[in-house]
Amino acid sequence: MAQKGVQLDRETFSCSICLDLLKDPVTTPCGHSYCMNCIKGFWDEEDHTQSHSCPQCRQTFTPRPMLLKNTILAVLVEELKKTGLQVDHRYAGAEDVACDVCTGRKLKAHKSCLMCLISYCEKHLQLHYESPAFDKHKLVEPSEKLQDNICSRHNEVMKMFCRTDQQCICYLCSVDEHKGHDTVTAAAEIAEKQRELDGSRLNIQQRIQDREKDVKLLHQEVEAINDSADKAVQDSEKIFTELIRLMEKRSSDVKQQVRAQQKSEVSRVKELQEKLEQEIAELQRKDRELKKLSHTEDYTHFLHNYISLSPLSESTPSIEIRPLRYFEDVTAAVSEVRDKLQDVLSESWTNVSLRVTEVDALLPRPEPKTKADFLKYSREITLDSNTANTKLLLSEGNRKAKRLIQPQSCNPDRFTYYVQVLSRESLTGRCYWEVERSGGVYVAVTYKNISRGSSIESKFGQNNKSWVLDCDKNSYNFWYNNVKTPVSGPQSSRVGVYLDHSAGILSFYSISDTMTLLHRVQTTFTQPLYAGLWVYYDGSTAELCKLK
Repeated sequence: MAQKGVQLDRETFSCSICLDLLKDPVTTPCGHSYCMNCIKGFWDEEDHTQSHSCPQCRQTFTPRPMLLKNTILAVLVEELKKTGLQVDHRYAGAEDVACDVCTGRKLKAHKSCLMCLISYCEKHLQLHYESPAFDKHKLVEPSEKLQDNICSRHNEVMKMFCRTDQQCICYLCSVDEHKGHDTVTAAAEIAEKQRELDGSRLNIQQRIQDREKDVKLLHQEVEAINDSADKAVQDSEKIFTELIRLMEKRSSDVKQQVRAQQKSEVSRVKELQEKLEQEIAELQRKDRELKKLSHTEDYTHFLHNYISLSPLSESTPSIEIRPLRYFEDVTAAVSEVRDKLQDVLSESWTNVSLRVTEVDALLPRPEPKTKADFLKYSREITLDSNTANTKLLLSEGNRKAKRLIQPQSCNPDRFTYYVQVLSRESLTGRCYWEVERSGGVYVAVTYKNISRGSSIESKFGQNNKSWVLDCDKNSYNFWYNNVKTPVSGPQSSRVGVYLDHSAGILSFYSISDTMTLLHRVQTTFTQPLYAGLWVYYDGSTAELCKLK
């Protein structure tokens, strides 16, 4: 009886809308109590009507009542909570599936029956377990969508599956509009799908294991990259510190040598200066004696003293007048060292930069897909006039090369036989550039140490140091190491070149309104690369384009 009293209290102080203990309880004019938010939400849905009703007794109110918190109920609910009489979780809440058999406040459903199309609490489910008549009934987890298992046309349970239309059907459907279709029992289809599901799960689990290994590998890669970078920074700082100390020592040595030589030269000059000053003093004294003697009127005295005069000492050689140039040659020599060091650093720095950009993690580096993606890697490239064959005229800020009939003056770094030219800039990392051409042009990338003479080795594409797309008037060919590969693709006056140095990727594109891949190379580049052009018809031109 005590338990029944407790249950009565729970039901009395529960909201009939949310089925939970009252929160901020309010009482309608008809005397029923609800949570404030619950009844407001219920009436908000009725705002399109003139009147509002009580969810329990359906009494209507016009206008909508102003509700105030029922303080007495609120105190009672709080007292119930303090005494431990919480909501009984056996009962169905707003989000639970309720037992269809229970009357009054419904318990939570424990199972749903696909045959009965009813959900049962544990108490009302016992008959399914105890009576043999229910042995063939299929019990599943509680579901609110049991009516979805009923055929809307024949009002029968859909126990069949049409593989032709990929939908659940009832038996009458299988002999009616689905007649002749590939139909099986729902149980057979579930068994088949379950096998597929098991296979999919195995595949997923294997992929999870593979991805977990990849994640672990990438974690190790991050640690290795960080450790290697830290060591490189530390070692580089140590090496540069040693270089700085060496420069400081050389600077100190020059300073000491200059100061020592300065002291020696100043001492020598001062010694000569003192000697000259002594000679001047002696001559001035002698001059005074001679002046005094010259004023003597006593000829006997004059002759006697004149004979006794001592001869003049030997004169110090005159100082040679020459341009003042002392330690300027030292400054010039140090400047020469600086210039040579700058040249060495400039030439070596490209190699250092290349080694940095060649660091490659396990992550794939996809090629760009759109023109905008390519333009992210665009490079401002100019042609090196020192390498241009004498039959090439460079213009447009050394971006355009035109073939001439008459050669120009020669230069030792020029290509002497083939009408070729290299870029001034070296290319490492990811680069993209475009060449606008007219006539026959080789668009190349090459190592800088390619031969410049008259041998076939100096021609782009005829060695293992250069890669070339031959753009003739009506055809394309790719050349590398004297091997020709025909290339098909739309003819265009503009060619795009994409280079990923560290990944060893070189791609050529035909550029018009769209980009079309003409040829792609996958290799390993061991040196910085340079853009190259060969203009092989008189009057033909090739220009490195300015890209936005």
